[in-house]
Amino acid sequence: MGGERHHYYGKHGTPQKYDPTFKGPIYNRGCTDIICCVFLLLAIVGYVAVGIIAWTHGDPRKVIYPTDSRGEFCGQKGTKNANKPYLFYFNIVKCASPLVLLEFQCPTPQICVEKCPNRYLTYLNARSSQDFEYYKQFCVPGFQNNKGVVEVLRDGDCPPVLIPSTPLAQRCFPAIHAHKGVLMVGNKTTYEDGDGVRKNITELIEGAKKANGVLEARQLAMRIFEDYTVSWYWIVIGLVIAMMMSLLFIVLLRFLAGIMVWVMIVMVILVLGYGIFHCYMEYARLRGEAGSEISLVDLGFQTDLRVYLHLRQTWMAFMIILSILEVIIILLLIFLRKRILIAIALIKEASRAVGYVMCSMLYPLVTFFLLCLCIAYWASTAVFLSTSNEAIYKIFGDITTCPVTGKTCNPETFSSSNESRLCPGAHCQFAFYGGESAYHRALLGLQIFNAFMFFWLSNFVLALGQVTLAGAFASYYWALHKPDDLPAFPLFSSFSRALRYHTGSLAFGALILAIVQIIRVMLEYLDQRLKAADNKFAKFLMTCLKCCFWCLEKFIRFLNRNAYIMIAIYGTNFCTSAKNAFFLLMRNIIRVAVLDKVTDFLFLLGKLLIVGSVGILAFFFFTHRIRIIQDTAPPLNYYWVPILTVIIGSYLIAHGFFSVYGMCVDTLFLCFCEDLERNDGSQERPYFMSPELRDILLKGSAEEGKQAEVE
Repeated sequence: MGGERHHYYGKHGTPQKYDPTFKGPIYNRGCTDIICCVFLLLAIVGYVAVGIIAWTHGDPRKVIYPTDSRGEFCGQKGTKNANKPYLFYFNIVKCASPLVLLEFQCPTPQICVEKCPNRYLTYLNARSSQDFEYYKQFCVPGFQNNKGVVEVLRDGDCPPVLIPSTPLAQRCFPAIHAHKGVLMVGNKTTYEDGDGVRKNITELIEGAKKANGVLEARQLAMRIFEDYTVSWYWIVIGLVIAMMMSLLFIVLLRFLAGIMVWVMIVMVILVLGYGIFHCYMEYARLRGEAGSEISLVDLGFQTDLRVYLHLRQTWMAFMIILSILEVIIILLLIFLRKRILIAIALIKEASRAVGYVMCSMLYPLVTFFLLCLCIAYWASTAVFLSTSNEAIYKIFGDITTCPVTGKTCNPETFSSSNESRLCPGAHCQFAFYGGESAYHRALLGLQIFNAFMFFWLSNFVLALGQVTLAGAFASYYWALHKPDDLPAFPLFSSFSRALRYHTGSLAFGALILAIVQIIRVMLEYLDQRLKAADNKFAKFLMTCLKCCFWCLEKFIRFLNRNAYIMIAIYGTNFCTSAKNAFFLLMRNIIRVAVLDKVTDFLFLLGKLLIVGSVGILAFFFFTHRIRIIQDTAPPLNYYWVPILTVIIGSYLIAHGFFSVYGMCVDTLFLCFCEDLERNDGSQERPYFMSPELRDILLKGSAEEGKQAEVE
């Protein structure tokens, strides 16, 4: 038989006495890696402390509401500006100043107002007319008409001019529009600046562009949010369809594993083939249409992805990508046709195991819930940390005549300070959020700690799920008389053993992976900082480091996964389990290449089939291409928002179901290798594997061994 070389060798690779009492996961076990468990608990306590500190100092309103020149929020309930949701700029032309990019604040007074101005007025004209009461609502709060015109405009008590404006992201911007190709604001092509000088509309455009530059991302986010509000119902339906398809696929896999695998392979090829055909038809349809020959490089980035679908080059790129993917899959199937038969046998055995431990299909919900908690805590802590700075006020004035422009100031004492006397026309107004205290200097370190703890806890949650599933499926494999010898609650027993005895080992493996991941994040950060520098050696070194740590993370994930299986079976510590799993896999390297990776490939095809089917359905629905229900689809700003959401959600759902099967296959595979080394199939030392699995796996292993010897 293919396993005779190892019949008398234990898991360490050295001869050992046969243990007739071993029948699966050991129940009499002790706690492992206690030191790492203590470190994890201390780190969690520190993480909670960081969260409390962040929540004490932070204020998320700073990223939600606009802020006036006094650092007060516009439209925030419970404040004096609760009924003033819009931010008004006194002189938006000054927003074209370079200070906008340096300070993220326009060097002009800003106040919160109830409504944006809807008429054209100058302070000089309004002061002596009945419109002055309307004009005063755009002056600073508490304005008293007891100064001369020059003093009012010099001190920034009122804007020199009001221009018809429209609200955008809670800011008032000039209502500029084009009429017969001519730019106008209101019904004028020029405007008076308040000093009797008429200026061109283009100056307003430059100011509005700079003021609006930092708001484009928020505007995009608002449109995406609007799409979610009108399409969330259909997104949920799409995800439910993905879940039903995944569940149906898993159930059919339980009874028709061989047929379902081949049906899945054929369906994936057909879905990709249809995608290639559709791309070609769109490419041919656009021939001769105006603007369809523009290249993707010339078009640049557009937030409305529908623009790209009117280009022939887009469909050509899609067609090439799908064709390459189709060819790769077909070639792999041709070369792996014999190995697929062996993998199907392993999938059949995994289907039996999942059938006897059906509650394992629900465990991904536990993992998902715990991961959501980790993500929510990390995100909220990150937001509170980033908004825990204090309001910084700076002097805004004419750079050429005021030498103290840009220096920090106190708005309460500025009017009587030397800087105010030195620069009579300058203002002390809110600039940004920052701080110079020890806490503010430690914010970067706290953010890094927040990210590190997120990686550590997330990896711990995933490790807990892997050990729990491995313990349950190992109980199935090592039951000599299936299912009579199975414990009553294999999944719950495995979960309780993992938490009670092996929290430290799970924390150890998760810690190693978290360290590598945080290093990768730092490398990405450094890479972004070095992009401006034209240093080819530094770029080459950074690329090599990123590649090396990516490979290291993949290897650690693979080793951790198999180490957790050994922990679930034998109850040893992390290092011992990782060593035993590594050498066991090395002694069965041919089987690893033949079985483990082929089953991963087949599961990937299953995910692609579900995601592709649901994705095509979502594409036709949200683009109104299904005539029967085309009026049902909601109007959208960007139809790619719900489509991408459905595709990503479908993949996560399919991955959740198939991850149970993947863990089952990996566990059964390791148990199979261990079974070959412990037993020889005799009456005294019988195999624990099923007869069907034994026949095809040992036959396949023998054939692979002969091929390796010939080569």
